[in-house]
Amino acid sequence: MTEQQKQSWRPGKRDLMFLAMVAAVVLLLVLGTGDRTTVAVPSDDVHRTTLSRAACVECHWPDGDQPQAGKHTHTKADQCFQCHTEPRQGESK
Repeated sequence: MTEQQKQSWRPGKRDLMFLAMVAAVVLLLVLGTGDRTTVAVPSDDVHRTTLSRAACVECHWPDGDQPQAGKHTHTKADQCFQCHTEPRQGESK
């Protein structure tokens, strides 16, 4: 082997910058994941059959039986279950 082939690889500035960026992205992804902090939907007969936003706002809009809209700043969200966990089937409280 020649002298050039025997030399080991040494990271340069660009390599270290790339590794630092990869580490930063991985760190942000790890720190950004976590448990949901929203309230779960009650697991009762009424809520287990509710599968759409329209059914949610029927009761939880300001003029409904159980108004909750004042607590929500994102009233244009299409899916309530993107934030709130769905009630488990077969389980009741």
